[in-house]
Amino acid sequence: MRQKRTSGRLLALAIALIALAATFAACGSSDDDAGSVSTNVRTTDSGQLAEMTRATLVLDFVPNAVHAGIYRALAAGYYRRNNIDLKVIQPTSTADTLRLINADKADFGLADGLDVGNQIERGLDIEAFMAIVQRPLGGVITLAADRIASGRDLEGKTVGVTGVPSDNAVLDTIVDNAGGDPGKVKVVTIGFNGVQNLESGKIAGFTGFWPADGVQVQVDGKPTKDFKLDENGGPAYPGLVAFSTRSHMARDPALIRAFADATIQGYEDTIRDPATSLRDLLAQNKSLREDITRAQLDAYGPLFQGDAASFGTIDPGAVDALSTWMVARRLARRPFTSAEYGGNGYLPAG
Repeated sequence: MRQKRTSGRLLALAIALIALAATFAACGSSDDDAGSVSTNVRTTDSGQLAEMTRATLVLDFVPNAVHAGIYRALAAGYYRRNNIDLKVIQPTSTADTLRLINADKADFGLADGLDVGNQIERGLDIEAFMAIVQRPLGGVITLAADRIASGRDLEGKTVGVTGVPSDNAVLDTIVDNAGGDPGKVKVVTIGFNGVQNLESGKIAGFTGFWPADGVQVQVDGKPTKDFKLDENGGPAYPGLVAFSTRSHMARDPALIRAFADATIQGYEDTIRDPATSLRDLLAQNKSLREDITRAQLDAYGPLFQGDAASFGTIDPGAVDALSTWMVARRLARRPFTSAEYGGNGYLPAG
């Protein structure tokens, strides 16, 4: 796809500055802040944690409405009731989350199901064990006032992407699905400034998370037309999953089960009573705007369980669809199986 040309010297300088910033800002400070995975976990005869155990969760992004169930579980004491003293870490990027888990610097991570699939396809030692949302969150966000009726209407228009390869795959899928030519879309890399660029009229659309970015634009008073990936030719895969390394899961299954159980309780509370979970989330994250966070939680609510029989379930068919799409869009070199991806063995029975 054609990219907007930028001065080679300025681009090189920007890349160098980003790399330097990442060196000093990884995961907010350093790997030492995350720590290491829990070891020598003691269990009871029934397979429960026998004593309070420190554990670390690395989020996929800054705390927001999609994490409401986790902060509800913290506030309600569900983790401590399961003998987990949980530390929540905010990363600087999804790459940090994946890196910390792979380096045994944290026990659990949250990531887009696509990113986890990419790591598994590359042969890395990770596995998903619980779905946080049942649908992909990505799509192309446009303003309703611009009357863009389909992906084909993006031809000749400027669309912003973050620079992550999957953004281009999402955009191409949406344009292709409507019979358009992705090569005729003017693509610019804007990082995570999609909301600002769209609202200022610099772009006609951007790839982002429609329950978060799209909702923010709406709260700012600008109605949107969102082209959701799974409604426009893409797979319906779990858009956010909890994962760990296979070796850690095999070594400490009681810890994984205890974390999953407490997290499920937090999200079940959130599904039943979103207002209480919203208060818990805001109380523990003072920088969040209440109006935006409330609207985002309304959008995420139906996605937490979706059509699954219970919260947290990973559908093997959805994983297969994700694998097929990733290979077709050259995000993966080979298909991966649902067994490689992960499953529901650590979720509470029934």
